[in-house]
Amino acid sequence: MENVTLQVQGMSCGHCVKAVEGSVGELAGVSNVTVHLESGKVDVAYDAAKVSLDTIKETIDDQGYDVA
Repeated sequence: MENVTLQVQGMSCGHCVKAVEGSVGELAGVSNVTVHLESGKVDVAYDAAKVSLDTIKETIDDQGYDVA
């Protein structure tokens, strides 16, 4: 299991949290997603054999947020 903390810009409300946690959480291989709205960080625990970090970043980007 891999753990990564991503800096994500553009999140400002509860809807943003649900959008990111929901979309990333649905990816096969992702076991946990936690959004820290106040710091703009997203913690993701995932199985690198099932999902790539690039796919996780693209999923967040697809929700309208920028991954630094």
